[in-house]
Amino acid sequence: MMEVKNNPTIYWSLLTHEDWRMYVAATSQGLCYVGSQNKPFAELAEWGQNRFPGSDWIQNDEQLQPYEAELIEYLQGKRQNFTVPFDFRGTTFQLAVWNALCRIPYGQTQSYSDIAEHVQRPSAVRAVGAAIGANPVLITVPCHRVIGKNGSLTGYRGGLDMKTKLLRLEQVGTSNEGSPVHAS
Repeated sequence: MMEVKNNPTIYWSLLTHEDWRMYVAATSQGLCYVGSQNKPFAELAEWGQNRFPGSDWIQNDEQLQPYEAELIEYLQGKRQNFTVPFDFRGTTFQLAVWNALCRIPYGQTQSYSDIAEHVQRPSAVRAVGAAIGANPVLITVPCHRVIGKNGSLTGYRGGLDMKTKLLRLEQVGTSNEGSPVHAS
């Protein structure tokens, strides 16, 4: 991971594409936040006060353009993986969980139990759920690909409607039709 600065400048922008509207933020080190669909700026502001207290906030559409371009390509079904740098802030356990999420293939899903196994903490399913819920960069760290062990859609910071839309988008971009595919 990148070196952590105490109070980096946070650059932010409002990504708009078709019916998608979400706030995106980055430091000079990389993408640090992707918000929920159609949520107000207050969601970003609250997150920022908790994660980056004392930081300067600057709206800078140009600085966020590379991140927004990859997100739009994803929303258009043209991108399955992200190449932009990230600036994650979390515990060692959260970072392990978020890295495990990045290994779930596009168009497939895994359960919370699967992720607990991947991080070698099979009895920590609830802690895995909490770490997934703390994921600051929706879509790019694909926590929407995590479902209940019985195949049910479960909690998602962006809401279950957003999670459903993302899973359906990925199904269109793969040869699989219908329900999300479970990958072990």
